[in-house]
Amino acid sequence: MRLEDLAVIGNCQYSALIDRSGSIVWCCLPRFDAEPVFSSLLDEQGGGVFTVGPAGGEPGVQRYLPNTNILETTFRSPSGAFRVLDFAPRYFQKDRFFRPTMIVRIVEPLEGTPRVRVRCEPRLGWGKGTPGRLVGSNHIRYEGFSAPLRLTTDIPLSYVTDIPFALTGKKHLVLAWGPPLEDSLPTACEHFLGQTRRYWERWVMHCDIPPLFQQEVIRSALALKLHCFEDTGAIVAAMTTSIPEAPGSGRNWDYRYCWLRDAYYALAAFRLLGHFEEREQFIQYLFNIAASAAPSLSLGPLYRVDGTPDLEESILDAWPGYEGQGPVRVGNAAATQLQHDVFGEMVLALAPVFLDDRFVAERSTHGLDLLERLTQKAIEVAGTPDAGIWEFRSDARPQTFSSLMCFCAADRMARVAERHRPARANHYRAAAERIRAEIVEKAWRPDLNSFVSSYGGEELDAALLQMAPLRFLPPNDPRLHGTIDAIRDRLSQGGWLMRYRGDEFGETSVAFIICTFWLVEALATVGRKAEAREVLDRARSALSPVGLLSEDYETRTLRMWGNFPQAYSHVGLIHAAFASSPPWSDIL
Repeated sequence: MRLEDLAVIGNCQYSALIDRSGSIVWCCLPRFDAEPVFSSLLDEQGGGVFTVGPAGGEPGVQRYLPNTNILETTFRSPSGAFRVLDFAPRYFQKDRFFRPTMIVRIVEPLEGTPRVRVRCEPRLGWGKGTPGRLVGSNHIRYEGFSAPLRLTTDIPLSYVTDIPFALTGKKHLVLAWGPPLEDSLPTACEHFLGQTRRYWERWVMHCDIPPLFQQEVIRSALALKLHCFEDTGAIVAAMTTSIPEAPGSGRNWDYRYCWLRDAYYALAAFRLLGHFEEREQFIQYLFNIAASAAPSLSLGPLYRVDGTPDLEESILDAWPGYEGQGPVRVGNAAATQLQHDVFGEMVLALAPVFLDDRFVAERSTHGLDLLERLTQKAIEVAGTPDAGIWEFRSDARPQTFSSLMCFCAADRMARVAERHRPARANHYRAAAERIRAEIVEKAWRPDLNSFVSSYGGEELDAALLQMAPLRFLPPNDPRLHGTIDAIRDRLSQGGWLMRYRGDEFGETSVAFIICTFWLVEALATVGRKAEAREVLDRARSALSPVGLLSEDYETRTLRMWGNFPQAYSHVGLIHAAFASSPPWSDIL
């Protein structure tokens, strides 16, 4: 089951992954970090699955309806052709978003009389138990879950057992967690489809996009939006857990949570796209986390989507894992690490509220106080040991990227203070210059002509490409160009970038997708746009047929690895496309 053959649907409440056979192979309900209901992605034999496909098992061709998150899978077989439309309803009604925990599947014949099979076999979470099955007149209720789970359909229920049947007209299936669908099934499904399609088309219409790489940016924007958990404002790093970063690597992590760092980068991408409601929602999520934090504001790097920090990591021995490559992990021990860069990223996430006058209504003394507390914390921890952006589980060291983000916190807060607390501006400006000088003194290696990953170290780190767009040095500074070229030369693999050469788990064997996009952004920022576009043009070859990206890319086999889809990777593509593309004024 290749990641390239998966598509995602969702509605900012939950998500589901669907393969080319028409099978939902991964879906956690009622939210991203809940236990899985369909889980054959990590256990092909014992995991749950929900299939609507041809009787002969022929794979279909997937595409999204243009500018939407509605998936169309078209199947052709000797008996005929049909399509399946899969989506999660989402639209605005009664002054709020309607986003039920509901999977809608519409099956429509196209040619001949195709034979179809339907199989709905949910599982009771990590225990993989089989739920009780109560059959009504037009529905099946699955018992044993924490909330009602009911499949309502106009397909004869006798056939919802993997028995092939002739598809002679349009059919509908709705799997609902919680309140069941009580309205007319065909009418409700067609209403959901029309409203959801119009919602996504309007959302895309209100996106800013660059003249180049338009389709890639639109799909990345739509995929990124599905990582938002609207109920609290959290933004998850990925939809899945335990897909290995590389074959046989053991680097299998649970990414179904909100990393503060990843959320900042996602918000920056939404800003480029001209969407700001995601930041407003995330700020409320951050306020709630900060209110629960210790007085010292000791933020963790990641939290559950409800903002709680209970993420104890465990291994599930009964699960074989993706392609049999365990372990399967639930929770993430990185939640207990020190990652000092998060304070800088949270300042960068909040600062636009106080610098951009479009957001005057969002300003508050409470928000400005939190911004100052985050900045002061960043100044205090700059240059002290931590696990860093790559979450090293070995001995902590002063990580250059963490200090870079602490510099950004002080630098941006100085700008905010000039407008809102002028008596403090010089304090933050001096702190920023002090941190910058320390980075130059302790992380610059003249013999390598590059900044290095940690103070006094000698390893290169692709994250330091962010020095360019974060304005750590002027675009013409030779040290910036030297760092870009050194990272490009020494961390390159088949034209792609690894994040570093190795860690406590051994040598790195795959490219980390966002790093190549960071290279594009860095090259464009320092004026090397032709090089940037060349790199981006090659990098987009990794996109799946439906335009999605995972975390990692194996350049030898041209396969994606790592959790999927990955918010970071789509964020990177959006930033890279905007950075390397000319403005619309040069085109129109």
